[in-house]
Amino acid sequence: MPPTLEWLTDPVRSIFNLAWRIAPQFEAPGTLDRLMYAFDMVVLGSGGGPDETNLSGYLLKRYDASWNAGTIGLEAGSGMGALARILDKCPETFEHPSQSSSVSEHGIERRQFSACDIYAFIKCFLITHGHLDHISSLVLSAGSVGGPRKRIYGSLQTLRDIEGIFNGRLWPNLASWDESEDSSRLLYQSLAHEEGYQPIAENVSVLMMPLSHGSSGDTGEVYDSTAYFIRHDVCNQEFLFFGDVEPDSLSREPRNKRIWEKAAGKVGKSLHSIFIECSWPSSRSDETLYGHLNPQHLLAELRVLAAEVVKHRLETSSLQNLDCQRPAKRSRTDGSLPGRSDSLHHALRGMRIYLTHCKARLDRFSPKPIHMEIADEVRALVNMEDLGAEVIAVEQGMVIRI
Repeated sequence: MPPTLEWLTDPVRSIFNLAWRIAPQFEAPGTLDRLMYAFDMVVLGSGGGPDETNLSGYLLKRYDASWNAGTIGLEAGSGMGALARILDKCPETFEHPSQSSSVSEHGIERRQFSACDIYAFIKCFLITHGHLDHISSLVLSAGSVGGPRKRIYGSLQTLRDIEGIFNGRLWPNLASWDESEDSSRLLYQSLAHEEGYQPIAENVSVLMMPLSHGSSGDTGEVYDSTAYFIRHDVCNQEFLFFGDVEPDSLSREPRNKRIWEKAAGKVGKSLHSIFIECSWPSSRSDETLYGHLNPQHLLAELRVLAAEVVKHRLETSSLQNLDCQRPAKRSRTDGSLPGRSDSLHHALRGMRIYLTHCKARLDRFSPKPIHMEIADEVRALVNMEDLGAEVIAVEQGMVIRI
């Protein structure tokens, strides 16, 4: 059984799921189990460069489906090479019951897939922006992997950027906008910003919202990135996934607050997990962030989310009190306001903040991996503000249940 994050962070659910795994082999997961999780994710890579062996790439499937039923490639930096290394270390990561494989210790027949098998299971890619550390495996594997033709979902600008690589010179033209072109291994399909949830796979839909990821030094034009609310349409559970993003406080075109406003009403209900980058440690200056976050700026963004959550809950409580024709109850007696830290106590309780895109430090020895160092810094700041969120460093090979 591959090590999963749930064992470290949620032992009650872990015990429940272990009980199902060792139950009679033909029993389906119970109703409670299906309600508890929406997605399985395997981290092919979570770094932001310059280490080319660990780049942004995540395999995603519905929790109630098997891996070989089809997956979503969420970003496509690391790919088959990373998969091969992960399987070398933990061959059971993608195991699935089969009638033609060896018997496991629990008497359940399981098949182990190769890296090529697993990458071929991808039915579509969901890309936040067109930088190479987010698309390189998509490009390199385009003419080599079997399985069905794969759709590339993203903003129109992101797909135009990818199209510039499949130009017959940088790389063979293996992608098309035209489904009738049978020779194309990839099909572009653009999504619209903030136009509701749009389907990308069976029982999976996404709400796409724009981000700012720095700007050009020559023209000052903002570089667009994307955030996705990714929803399991049956159980109505979702998570929020950020592409590369800069803090609103430094942006020429601040866009993050709009996302936090959208998320506020979902926190603690349909939304329990946020994947967001924190590329640099606290020592990185504002002038050298280059369109990314460090722990101080991430904390500021999380405080905006917490304030929006408090605001939403107060408004909802007031409306409920009006509906019941009772005077609104006073929720605070200290005169605090939603934007102040003393009013944000445990506003994000139950939320998991997964840190991604930490940039490798290759120039000197460090006693602690950079993603763990950054996570420690973010965790200390979040705890000091008493926001109540759990901070988790994402790392290559991790299996995450959402």
